Amino acid sequence: MSTSLIYRNGMVYGVLMRALYGRHYPDRFRAVAAEIPHGASVLDLCCGPSTLYTRYLRDREVDYHGLDLNERFVADVRKAGGRADVWNLGDGAPLPAADVVLMHASLYHFLPDASPVVDRMLAAAGDRVVIAEPVRNMASSDNKLLAALGKRYTDAGDGAQAHRYTEETLDAQLGRYADRVTKATLIAGGREKLYVLEP
Repeated sequence: MSTSLIYRNGMVYGVLMRALYGRHYPDRFRAVAAEIPHGASVLDLCCGPSTLYTRYLRDREVDYHGLDLNERFVADVRKAGGRADVWNLGDGAPLPAADVVLMHASLYHFLPDASPVVDRMLAAAGDRVVIAEPVRNMASSDNKLLAALGKRYTDAGDGAQAHRYTEETLDAQLGRYADRVTKATLIAGGREKLYVLEP
């Protein structure tokens, strides 16, 4: 299973994300962190290289548990003092329970239908589910060169992802949970959309 350069190194990943988001890069994390109560238990799916934990959650006394397919990212979280495990979210196994179950910028990995993953998140959450997903993406750009680069260099180890969400398709994906949605708002300068759902 091949992993792109972006996902091999947390520093490279962070630099690229900063370049893509510009001045809105910190805003995306602040918006997610604002939905997590002080002292809550948190299950962070596809957690990445510990940015949310180290910069926005560690000082809030949360019981943090990150899951990621990437062993290097899991090692980064552990090195930063968090709890993390290598986990293949695509295997369908029940998730560990937590007050808050969140996923940031990774729901697209489960296209064309992420509902089974969202269902498992809701089953594991005691208080809320937080999903923040990009809706403006390089990989879905009308510019063929940018789209090709986005698809080629954003393989997290589960295959190149040809498709991403738009605001309309994300709304449609989560529309089946309309009775559970307590918040839906654009964040990070309109690049992402954040949803909060009741379990």
